[in-house]
Amino acid sequence: NRIQDKVASVGFDWEEPHQAFDKVKEEIFELQTELKKGTTENIESEFGDVLFSLINYARFIKVNPENALEKTNKKFINRFKYLEKEAKKQGKQLSEMSLQEMDIYWNASKKLFK
Repeated sequence: NRIQDKVASVGFDWEEPHQAFDKVKEEIFELQTELKKGTTENIESEFGDVLFSLINYARFIKVNPENALEKTNKKFINRFKYLEKEAKKQGKQLSEMSLQEMDIYWNASKKLFK
């Protein structure tokens, strides 16, 4: 965020949040293009651009990206633990379940852990 704050302070910035979000979409498109080409170095560069533009958009919508990621990680862990617990109730290991079976429990966990 410090880089974006610095450049914004001199006027090198979007005027509206939707413009920053449009940049996110543009960077995702560029990443998809590089994924099709398969050049690892370019893929990594474009992936970085996506992350950078998302962090910039977070600034516009007053979201702390580190806090948002931490919350998402906790949510994911809780959902995955639920998945493991439900598999155990069936007497199964996750590795024994199909992706479709796991997806049923994953979707149920999304209702519990938002």
